[in-house]
Amino acid sequence: MRYFLASIVILSSAGFAVAGPYSVPAGQAGSTAIAANSPSIVGWATGSSSFVPGPQNITAPAGPLASFGVAANALGPADASGANPNSIVSLGDGGQITLSFAKAITNGPGADFAVFENSFADNFLEVAFVEVSTNGNDFVRLPAISLTPTAAQVASFGTIDSTNLYNLAGSFRAGFGTPFDLSDVAGMSPAVDVAHINFVRVIDVIGSINPAFATLDSLGNPVNDPYPTAFASGGFDLDAVGVINAVPEPSTLALAGLAAAICLLRRRRGRSRSR
Repeated sequence: MRYFLASIVILSSAGFAVAGPYSVPAGQAGSTAIAANSPSIVGWATGSSSFVPGPQNITAPAGPLASFGVAANALGPADASGANPNSIVSLGDGGQITLSFAKAITNGPGADFAVFENSFADNFLEVAFVEVSTNGNDFVRLPAISLTPTAAQVASFGTIDSTNLYNLAGSFRAGFGTPFDLSDVAGMSPAVDVAHINFVRVIDVIGSINPAFATLDSLGNPVNDPYPTAFASGGFDLDAVGVINAVPEPSTLALAGLAAAICLLRRRRGRSRSR
């Protein structure tokens, strides 16, 4: 809901104090945030297989749905500036979108992909769960943790601390993605091959701490984030999904195999000559 709020409130992360055990905001030493222009990103989502917007307010499910942006806005590169309203699609309360890729994501060293939101401040954050699938039918959820206190509801224009968030998309401001490592779900389902992920699903966290509507993290904690967001641009605002580790092209694999064969042949010849 950034474009609704931008004209109402300006938030500052000046004097930010680390409170939780997880990543500090983007731009600070030790942050895990992935910049939109990072050379580690080798591709972006190219298709949308489904988009189910949620209501603007979960307490009125028959009321208006989130309607800011279209699914196609989440395709292609992230908007590094965070200033282009045509680069996002708002999911609404509990809404979800599933994206596909020209080259499958694979489990490699470190983070394998990153999800970008468009928050305009380090401490105004709307978060989402992330799931992955090989076949488009069977999904597993990346384990996510929220240590944001739940004694009081984070208000519509309230703030949260990124150091209390783990594996929740939207943990960083616009232009910086939340990284995800497929190792976290390896072996979780026989139908999901982390060496070949074709689909990423992003699901808005409703943010309410009311037990009737709360969404729970992997530890069973209600995830507390700005609520209610009863606007057309309410809920998680997906900007893009960037691929960091992609399945190599067949030609690349063939060249790698050829190089390995040549090295092996040279070693054998070297051993023969030394006898």
